[in-house]
Amino acid sequence: MGEKGERRRQELLKIAYRLFIEKGYDNTSIEEIITEAGIAKGTYYYHFPSKEATLEAVIDMMLKEEVGRARAVVESPMPVPQKVAAVIYSLRPAQEEQNIADALEARENIVLHDKLNKRLISEAVPLLAEVVREGISQGIFDCGQIEERVRMILVMSSQLFDEEGFTENDITVFIDMAEKTLGAKPGTMGFIRELIG
Repeated sequence: MGEKGERRRQELLKIAYRLFIEKGYDNTSIEEIITEAGIAKGTYYYHFPSKEATLEAVIDMMLKEEVGRARAVVESPMPVPQKVAAVIYSLRPAQEEQNIADALEARENIVLHDKLNKRLISEAVPLLAEVVREGISQGIFDCGQIEERVRMILVMSSQLFDEEGFTENDITVFIDMAEKTLGAKPGTMGFIRELIG
């Protein structure tokens, strides 16, 4: 695909992204994307073989943005404990993108959801590991098996905080587990309570 074709593909992605946010994935048709883009159906199918492929490309675009935000946090002068929380938070869809993220929860998209979740974890682990190593060098954290530990924290935070209905006790236990997992002194990650609550 040449430069012009790639530009066309990116334009289609932006249109699909906007429509998925405004109307939701299920309520957006391929015909609406085609009409909005002012292209022929064949042009659309040249770039995306299905609506599901469009969703995957839109989610991929969102993941790249999230990873970029996380990288900026890693490189910031923010205190290390806050960096851990900020990296995790930056790897979540923006509020306005919730319609798109919700589409991944549908049963027919479970394979795509699993694939993208694994990719997000694989991109996030090295970023968080870098922050934890910085914390170890500053004497804030004391642990080995860093990649495995940050993977566990990512999985725990995702499972607990991606859904509504977590309790004050859930937050307390998560903070305690994160501190113990990273070998931090009690209270080091206590600020998370204000972020979540």
